[in-house]
Amino acid sequence: MTDTDKKDKTIKAKALAHFKAKLADNLFSYKVEEWDCDIHYRATANMATEAKIMNLTQMGKTAEALVESIVLKALDEDGKRIFKESDRIELLNETDPNVLIRVAGVLNNANSESIEAIEKN
Repeated sequence: MTDTDKKDKTIKAKALAHFKAKLADNLFSYKVEEWDCDIHYRATANMATEAKIMNLTQMGKTAEALVESIVLKALDEDGKRIFKESDRIELLNETDPNVLIRVAGVLNNANSESIEAIEKN
């Protein structure tokens, strides 16, 4: 193994460890008054999750992208997803769009909110 290979492995290991540490951070929570519950979420999501949401947005399917954000990012207090894949249609058609927009906004902007908080300190 060359020195370059070792260096590349070290950088990769650092990148993986950094993301793993971010996922291990405490959960944030958001009180959804209309649903009488707290939605928990992480400050970050993996690229595969973000890609699903971005793809829907780029296709002009904004409502579906917002619902996808909630299905993939909304967690309970134990860090487990609240919604199942099969809940998308009901969320899209049978829930208050204003609440969905607000909740998805919180979940999708979690990282930028945490950055703003850090920058203020």
